[in-house]
Amino acid sequence: MSSTLHPMLNVAIKAARTAGTIINRAALDVESVRVSVKQTNDFVTEVDHASEAAIIDTLLTAYPDHAIWAEESGKTPGRHGGADHVWIIDPLDGTTNFIHGFPVYCVSIALMVGNRLEQAVIYDPSRNDLFCATRGRGAYMNDRRIRVAKRIGLRESLLSTGFPFRPGDAFQTYLQMMGDVMPRCAGLRRPGSAALDLAYVAAGFTDGFFEVGLSPWDVAAGALLVTEAGGLVGNFTGESNFLEQKECLAANPKIYGQLVSVVGKYSKFASAGDKAKLRQSLPAQPAGDGSDAPGGDDFTPTEMAPPPF
Repeated sequence: MSSTLHPMLNVAIKAARTAGTIINRAALDVESVRVSVKQTNDFVTEVDHASEAAIIDTLLTAYPDHAIWAEESGKTPGRHGGADHVWIIDPLDGTTNFIHGFPVYCVSIALMVGNRLEQAVIYDPSRNDLFCATRGRGAYMNDRRIRVAKRIGLRESLLSTGFPFRPGDAFQTYLQMMGDVMPRCAGLRRPGSAALDLAYVAAGFTDGFFEVGLSPWDVAAGALLVTEAGGLVGNFTGESNFLEQKECLAANPKIYGQLVSVVGKYSKFASAGDKAKLRQSLPAQPAGDGSDAPGGDDFTPTEMAPPPF
């Protein structure tokens, strides 16, 4: 398969494997890794920074005019007309897992050309699993074509999600949403890496995924994997323009529609009537729990602006 890969995908794979080597080396002595706190329960390590630097160096060595949108270093505009090619990078998705030695984390790299995702790589260094996709050419895991699962009933489905973890997140609303989902499915998992969750939907290991509070670098590569594997990706109300909307829903087409019917009313884009019903059903929140903080009600965190390239 490697001989038929798109040249830009080949470079992204090289970058991801280089980062994976850095991550695996650090994982041998994770206790010695320096950790900083970006905000409560949101960590960054020297490994994140080293991994990101290696990825960017590899990409810009091959394509010096391309733009970069990376989790740790932010946005770097492209030169000489290369701004329409933007690499969206998460150098270590699942940092909290990594610093605890919990082996669920990955490298995520996507290429957006114009406003379309064109290339995607997700690399799990602890398992040496490589997921990749080029628009229109299908999705692959370790050189094997992958497809979303074929289950048609939500009741038989295994789903993954992510829990809110920042002060001001809508904890009670999320608990309500999980309370709606859990009795309707076969199981709900919280692995801790949204990018890998999406790759697992693409591979058919899980049947669906939903989470709020996500950034473009968490979901860009995984979204292309899912769609190239025959699945659907969008926000909680089922609309496909989700990349910067801070919420993501992915599944095979049958399960997707059923999940929208359950979680759609929890979307910040849901109708006022749906939100009013939800508020009435929620227990009162005690003072000082962060419910008045930005993002503490109806999932309304600040929207991310598109890259100014």
